[in-house]
Amino acid sequence: MPGVCARGLSHEERRQLAVNLTRVLALYRSILDAYIIEFFTDNLWGTLPCSWQEALDGLNPPQLATMLLGMPGEGEVVRYRSVWPLTLLALKSTAYALAFTRKPGFQTPSEFLENPSQSSRLTAPFRKHVRPKKQHEIRRLGEGHLSRFMSLGLGLMVKSIEGDQRLVERAQHLDQQLLQALEKEEKKNPQVVQRGPRHSPHHVVQWVDPTAPCEELLLPLENAQQGGIRLLLTGLHACGDLSVALLRHFCCCPEVVALASVGCCYMKLSDPGGYPLSQWVAGLPGYELPYRLREGACHALEEYAERLQKAGPGLRTHCYRAALEKVIRCACPQLRRPGVQGIPRAHELKIEEYVQRGLQRVGLDPQQPLNLADLWAHQAQENRVVAFFSLALLLAPLVETLILLDRLLYLQEQGFHAELLPIFSPELSPRNLVLIATKMPLGQAFSALETEDG
Repeated sequence: MPGVCARGLSHEERRQLAVNLTRVLALYRSILDAYIIEFFTDNLWGTLPCSWQEALDGLNPPQLATMLLGMPGEGEVVRYRSVWPLTLLALKSTAYALAFTRKPGFQTPSEFLENPSQSSRLTAPFRKHVRPKKQHEIRRLGEGHLSRFMSLGLGLMVKSIEGDQRLVERAQHLDQQLLQALEKEEKKNPQVVQRGPRHSPHHVVQWVDPTAPCEELLLPLENAQQGGIRLLLTGLHACGDLSVALLRHFCCCPEVVALASVGCCYMKLSDPGGYPLSQWVAGLPGYELPYRLREGACHALEEYAERLQKAGPGLRTHCYRAALEKVIRCACPQLRRPGVQGIPRAHELKIEEYVQRGLQRVGLDPQQPLNLADLWAHQAQENRVVAFFSLALLLAPLVETLILLDRLLYLQEQGFHAELLPIFSPELSPRNLVLIATKMPLGQAFSALETEDG
């Protein structure tokens, strides 16, 4: 998917991009702000222009992936079955043009060519307990797993901050398992295992306040060498306000000289406080990003496009949940968007069976009479539900772009050098944009990150 390269944009170009993003997001806010489970209760299909409805109606999931999301299957040629309205084509082109590119400087990671579950760039001890997604991430950026790789794999002095005592105890247990595995591996294959001092991560149970420096974070792990302490802050998918806390620690703490942060869970940002950070974005009309927009920015566009290409039955779940919402509103009008615990293998159920199980999960009578004709009519609109959700997903990267652009501008306003670039394969790790900042010119700092072997 094409897009704008964040690296190398001038300060003025970044500010103009923020202006363009706020204008576009304001124009299409009704799509982004909609809840797909309200597709039938709020007649979301009817909110689209009639010309859009005509263009999208009847498209199957693979066609949506190809024509709307611009992600055709391998070897597939994009062919429109009709002439699309210019407004819809403009939306598609604008969504592509204004979002930060998510394509890194390498193709499918070669580390998984031999075995899709095992990265060839990590030895067996470092792969234990680590899913392929995280294997890829820690090798490219190098959470509990990241600190473990940086300390025991790279020989760095690492302090790991975690607010949950149970997770810290689990991490310490895994540290010991890895140390034992490395010792065994060294005896068997001394030429393979990296030699040198090994330091387990120093784990600290501490909640980080995004509005105040964390003193524990800055305490040295050993006596400061001549020249003082120099710290690198890293956050691999630092959730919500934790990413903001890292930025503020970087700005206010002289000991911190560099930052590498990959954010996630934008819906958990404090409002206000977590966004906007920059004075520039805060001064733009339409800068607001409500919870629903920030939540949508966390979806995995590439993964959903792959699901569309496969056209699996799991795609009908959104339609089923939207039909359930309408039944819930009829039975209990004051109950809106209740949480429905996962219904196992929902896509294998008949729609009426799904609704009955859903009613039971929200405390309503599952045996109440159901209008089967209505349910079947809703099920017949499954592709419309998928099309509307795909529209929202097409726009979602613009929200993420604005959030990350705001952080870049904030750091620049504080007088620091900052860049943003894709570091992970988006198919493996959807939140793949790393923000890197230093208190000196960046120079050639990105050259290693832009190649697969970095």
